[in-house]
Amino acid sequence: MSLNVVELFAGVGGFRIGLEGAPGSPRDGKFKVVWANQWEPSTKRQHAAEVYTSRWNLEPELDRPNWYHHPEIDDDVFVNDDIASIDAADIPEHDLLCGGFPCQDYSVAKTLDKAEGLTGQKGVLWWEIHRIVKHHKPRYLLLENVDRLLKSPKGQRGRDFAVMLASLDELGYTVEWRMIVASEYGFPQRRKRVFIFAEIKESVDKDMRKQIALDGMFARAFPIQKVEDEHFDRFKLKKKSTNDLTDVTKQFNNNSLKDSPSPFKNSGMMVDGIVETAKTLAFGPDELAVLGDVLQTPGKISDEFILTAESLKREKGWIYLKGSKKEMRTGTDNFTYRYSEGPITFPDALDRASRTIVTGEGGLGPSRFKHVVTFKPTKKQVERLNLRSKEAREVRDKMNLNLTQWMRRLTPVELERLNGFPDNHTAGMTDGTRAFFMGNALVCDIVRRIGDSVHNIPFESNPPEVEISRTFE
Repeated sequence: MSLNVVELFAGVGGFRIGLEGAPGSPRDGKFKVVWANQWEPSTKRQHAAEVYTSRWNLEPELDRPNWYHHPEIDDDVFVNDDIASIDAADIPEHDLLCGGFPCQDYSVAKTLDKAEGLTGQKGVLWWEIHRIVKHHKPRYLLLENVDRLLKSPKGQRGRDFAVMLASLDELGYTVEWRMIVASEYGFPQRRKRVFIFAEIKESVDKDMRKQIALDGMFARAFPIQKVEDEHFDRFKLKKKSTNDLTDVTKQFNNNSLKDSPSPFKNSGMMVDGIVETAKTLAFGPDELAVLGDVLQTPGKISDEFILTAESLKREKGWIYLKGSKKEMRTGTDNFTYRYSEGPITFPDALDRASRTIVTGEGGLGPSRFKHVVTFKPTKKQVERLNLRSKEAREVRDKMNLNLTQWMRRLTPVELERLNGFPDNHTAGMTDGTRAFFMGNALVCDIVRRIGDSVHNIPFESNPPEVEISRTFE
């Protein structure tokens, strides 16, 4: 039986692809998205919503602006509107709520019931999730965020995450989390993200250390190396016996030490307001995917992605931006200072997983952070771009390239592949917009593995022997 899913902050549908499969997949699998929401504030054109509705063949409803549905499927609805404007009762019942949400500020100034006490323009989006969860009480939550969530804000490291955990505890959820680096489990990108899984349970196995290391949802999907008991930290979220979340906001990790470290490690679990957390190491596969695995053939590379000799050699060109620097710079009010930074790998290594895709990956201009790879251009590309010129030879000499090699940026299709999206999933948008999508996206196959683990709950009491032998001594 399929579990019904609500997808918030859907972007171009990364969670949906991970849970359901590529657009057009049968809707009788393990998961079925019945309602999704995406809204980008302060923009006239809703690019991500355009991609989402196009790929899943959703059409606008006549009587409700910004609502879309599939013409042949009743329970496939998409809403392109601010989630804060949507009544929770208008969202259908569901088994799993998922989404990747902004993480700027989650503090509260008053009790949760006093909505006017919430602070932070982006942080309030967490409370929109909370509002929907409180209304529907889905069995599962699956959320994703950047790794700094575990250590924000700077003044009270870990406070934001503690507030989230405490608020879910009040709603009756147990919570697991894991910081997952995609490349450590065989995927071709070193993308690091925190995944949060919450479940309503009437009876809970309170051996959280065993859950984190072996029996839990994340341990099943992403095995870890053995963790000794002395490496776990245990603490209460609240210092006082109160249901007021301001206790967490004001008191959590608030001491005389400035910038004290967050108590939350990369793996952990919360049950009944008690946290167990430890730093864990991945137990990855024998074979790892690399950047070279996702590259298109040279003949499919448009000229705009091939670097020119001029853009490489110019004063603020590719070679300068990628290289090390020690120089004097001038700031505001003619203030001068010494600036230094080390080199970045240039061109990117094809035999390792790629660096994390950034939102500014697209566009012609040179950048320190955009990916650049070597390739063997076709004869026509060499002729069109004059890649045998004196300037091109000088670049090859400086970069230690042979006569048949040149450099180019990654294409939108290659960026999609690094995140596990179908080829041309974001086609129809500009290069820069497509790169922005992928810089904000997640690795779909991470979600797929999580989905497989979630669908197998409850677990058998004794996991397969092969799992134990690979993970523990």
